[in-house]
Amino acid sequence: MTDIRYGIIGSGMMGQEHIRTIGLLEGARVTAVCDPDEGMRSSAAQMAGPGCAQFTDHGALLQSGLCDALVIAAPNHLHYGILMDVLPADLPILVEKPLCTTLTDCEDVLARAAGRRSQVWVAMEYRYMPPVQRLIDAVHSGETGVPRMISIREHRFPFLKKVGDWNRFEAKTGGTLVEKCCHFFDLMRLIARAEPVRVYASGGADVNFPDEEYDGARPDILDNAFVVIDFDNGLRAMLDLCMFAEGSGWQEAIAVTGDVAKAEAFVPGPSRFSPDGKERHSEFVLSPRATKRESREIVDVDAAILAVGDHHGSTYFQHQKFLAMIRNGGVPEVSLEDGMKAVRIGLAAERSAKTGAAVSL
Repeated sequence: MTDIRYGIIGSGMMGQEHIRTIGLLEGARVTAVCDPDEGMRSSAAQMAGPGCAQFTDHGALLQSGLCDALVIAAPNHLHYGILMDVLPADLPILVEKPLCTTLTDCEDVLARAAGRRSQVWVAMEYRYMPPVQRLIDAVHSGETGVPRMISIREHRFPFLKKVGDWNRFEAKTGGTLVEKCCHFFDLMRLIARAEPVRVYASGGADVNFPDEEYDGARPDILDNAFVVIDFDNGLRAMLDLCMFAEGSGWQEAIAVTGDVAKAEAFVPGPSRFSPDGKERHSEFVLSPRATKRESREIVDVDAAILAVGDHHGSTYFQHQKFLAMIRNGGVPEVSLEDGMKAVRIGLAAERSAKTGAAVSL
């Protein structure tokens, strides 16, 4: 079997997680990395292994002929320009969330991608966390009955330090409710099998980065928020986000309550943020109303898969499916339209948090 050759555009923290993950896949290897930062580029190439080519410009990477597929993991505000350049090459693309930082840019990407033979998959790692997959399966198979409420809580560590400090500013991230939370808005749409009609958010920048300053500008991203979303099938969803809670027992707690039962997924954060520094299991819990007896399942993830990144194995499981799609054909599980709709909800939430008014979609 001929290896699928990957080119990584953006070799920072997430790009390197993709490189480590691809290293676990049979029939896949990273043959080229692209990043303007010499330190990140060099460390990524070393991580990829002997023979990995280095580029400072994604155009040169494309022209090299070294790649059968691309992974875009550059800072958010660069996604649009990169996609405009690489979409004509007609290679399979995995582009990190958020698709773009503005709705107009997302719409342009969808228009440019129309008619391509090769697929574009938007990376939404949270879909592929094993306990979250178990929860989705439970809801869609009817174990909860008709789902009426979704609650997602993420209490986690602050945004980490990134090259150029791009993740400190709304202009480059799209805002926290786009950058971070498009994952959760995508999950809500997937679970609900419905579309949002109204978004209300309250949030603030209250704790993180009070003393930081970059070229005279102070960070302006939210570090906590509540977001409430009404869907067109009557379901309601809520996000509870806190980004100064790195000592939490669970980083994510996702609950779907239906007329028959409640399903819950509990996901720990990276082991380096856990109170004892040890990796913890994730859990799935089903609580039927009739018996009032919950069933609890430990959801194990192989230690080698956990070790390659901070997303509880989901990057690996996502890449397995992306690689299978490249080899066997088919359509992305997370489409460009899915990516755009998640950004749209995030932008509406950011606007609502600023204005104090609900936003109608």
